[in-house]
Amino acid sequence: MKTLNAFVFLVVILIFNKLHAQQVKGFVINESKQPLEAAYVYNLNSKSHAHSSETGSFILENTKVGDSIKFGLLGYENQILVMNTSNLASKLTVTLKEKLYQLDELVIREELNPLSTIARLDLSISPVKSSQEVLRKIPGLIIGQHAGGGKAEQIFLRGFDVDHGTDISISVDGMPVNMVSHAHGQGYSDLHFLIPETIKKIDFGKGPYYANEGDFDTAGYIDFSTKDYLNESLVSFSVGQFNSLKTLGMFDLMEHTKNQSAYMAFEYIATDGFFESPQNFNRLNMFGKYVMFSPENDKLSLTLSHFTSRWDASGQIPQREVDNGNISRFGAIDDTEGGNTQRTNFNLEYTKQVSEQSILKTNAFYVHNVFELYSNFTFFLEDPINGDQIRQKENRDIFGLNTILTNEDYWGNTAVKLTSGFGLRQDITKDTELSKTLNRTTTLERVQLGDINQTNIYGFVNTEFDLGKLTIAPALRLDYFKFMYNDKLQTNYETLSETKTILSPKLNFFYTAKDNLQLYVKSGIGFHSNDARVVISNQTEDILPKAYGVDVGTIWKPSSKFIVNSALWYLFLEQEFVYVGDAGIVEPSGKTQRFGLDLGLRYQFNDFLFFDTDATLTKARSLEAPKGEDYIPLAPNVTLSGGLSVSDWHDFSGGIRYRYLGDRPANEDDSITAEGYFVTDFNVNYTIGAVTLGLVIENLFDVDWNETQFATESRLQNEPQSVTEIHFTPGTPFYASGTISYKF
Repeated sequence: MKTLNAFVFLVVILIFNKLHAQQVKGFVINESKQPLEAAYVYNLNSKSHAHSSETGSFILENTKVGDSIKFGLLGYENQILVMNTSNLASKLTVTLKEKLYQLDELVIREELNPLSTIARLDLSISPVKSSQEVLRKIPGLIIGQHAGGGKAEQIFLRGFDVDHGTDISISVDGMPVNMVSHAHGQGYSDLHFLIPETIKKIDFGKGPYYANEGDFDTAGYIDFSTKDYLNESLVSFSVGQFNSLKTLGMFDLMEHTKNQSAYMAFEYIATDGFFESPQNFNRLNMFGKYVMFSPENDKLSLTLSHFTSRWDASGQIPQREVDNGNISRFGAIDDTEGGNTQRTNFNLEYTKQVSEQSILKTNAFYVHNVFELYSNFTFFLEDPINGDQIRQKENRDIFGLNTILTNEDYWGNTAVKLTSGFGLRQDITKDTELSKTLNRTTTLERVQLGDINQTNIYGFVNTEFDLGKLTIAPALRLDYFKFMYNDKLQTNYETLSETKTILSPKLNFFYTAKDNLQLYVKSGIGFHSNDARVVISNQTEDILPKAYGVDVGTIWKPSSKFIVNSALWYLFLEQEFVYVGDAGIVEPSGKTQRFGLDLGLRYQFNDFLFFDTDATLTKARSLEAPKGEDYIPLAPNVTLSGGLSVSDWHDFSGGIRYRYLGDRPANEDDSITAEGYFVTDFNVNYTIGAVTLGLVIENLFDVDWNETQFATESRLQNEPQSVTEIHFTPGTPFYASGTISYKF
């Protein structure tokens, strides 16, 4: 009888809770009827909370009649609704109005990813004006260009000379940017196809802690998302020193069309550059995007883009020739360097609300990439007659698919978010080539020539257990690789192949001590793949060397207008690879470790004036070399970047930005030093109705600085012996350009 009474009592309690504490369902949209992702939905009475999905949908538990629900998203006005019977009986549609960003409205507890929210804040306050600036939006990331503006930038992050992408995973709208087994270098990442004005969001993370990120995610990852629509169309024209010009057009094609949007963007850039030998650089970008929403708010988008670029380059020059006065800082030893490249992207994305708790997101993509680069690192070291110029060339097709299923539910009183996904990527290259050339016209010798076929299939599961203030997120990722290579310089046709599988566990903890203080511990294993040609030729076991990382950090808002993020971190790599460009090989350099401190500050003085700075201190060492000879060449010890930004002050906006890269060892025993630099840039804009006038000044104080530096052994034609010393590409001198833009 007691058991029966207890059962009846339990049923009554459940019915009572069902009647009085229910779910609230609905969508969060903006004034253009577009869904808003990551909006915070918070019950001020029961303290239950939720976030809107990419389709704008949300489900809020434990809500009853009379409760007040707060809807908010940084950059939008908050809205509070008091629940009544009709609210609970039907799906809500909540419209948030866009407004200026205010740092005092940022509540860390409300953010899914506070660091990415900070990046969104930075992007809004100080918009990027060039594809180079896009990467500089990542706190602690420094870039350098050393081949005339057409080649992908060299990247420095967390004590890594990442080269062009070996230890950082980069994607745009789910499409990979990193090129595996590339003609110039493993992980080569050329972002110049991305028109900066089309960027909606930058998501990033440092370290190997993210199950949805795979190959190259050791130092971190960056995911760019493009805009789904334009608020208004735009045409812009810029002119500057060194015969520089830029034209930009962005056109809304479906203004005021319900549940649909489409736009196109075009960008053309040309310049001779600041070198004594004209760069003859030009780049054309074309981009188009169409987005449609179904009555159920399912989302379908189609993106097409094409990019082409060509340039000449003066290359890296030896310090000795500048010191003895034979050439200036902007001169050249071999000014026949340069290249051309193009990339075509096709991307189809589909997001569907599978159930009230589940969302399916998938994208299928195709990329065609053509690359040809001429370089001369050593001048006449190997060939005293013709010189050491080389050509690296490839023609690549990439096919891929990514699918992610996200389910949010409750296990008892515990909110559980389960994210699972799988995908594949296949790279097919034809005639991947390394050849010795003369004056970009004559092929002297083919060093490598072959076809590469590389496949990566992956799956992952990530679970988040929300225990109130504490969130525990274990994850597991599985990757399978198959490498195939046909060497066309061999007499007999033969396909060589190798396969490898890797399991990457992750475990992260997030503790929200207060509304404005989050503590976290992140841990995980990541990896970067080796070049297929090296894998095949060496039958090496180091195909997918692992990276083991730990971060201990805080995101703290000590006052309403001040936010601080900090992290102590450690990263161990089983193997690092150094690309030897003139030999076309990747050399293993052994086990390494890095540890350091990241620190970021954001402060808003008033409605329009913002300050930000990010610093990184790092110690990077090889573990398999004697003490004193264990330095990792070009690994930065200190980086600093930041500035002051003015947003919408009496029709003015702009800012002053600075970046600092400290002295760093250029070789293993630190006997050669790559000198650091401190560079300041300035920009100002003034808006008169629909017209905006702008001025940009790079290197405001006209300092002499070396953008990239390498310790290289080289020999000039008149030298009897080779010399190993710093070879550098000079940084931009004082450069001014003006812009006029019209919005309609």
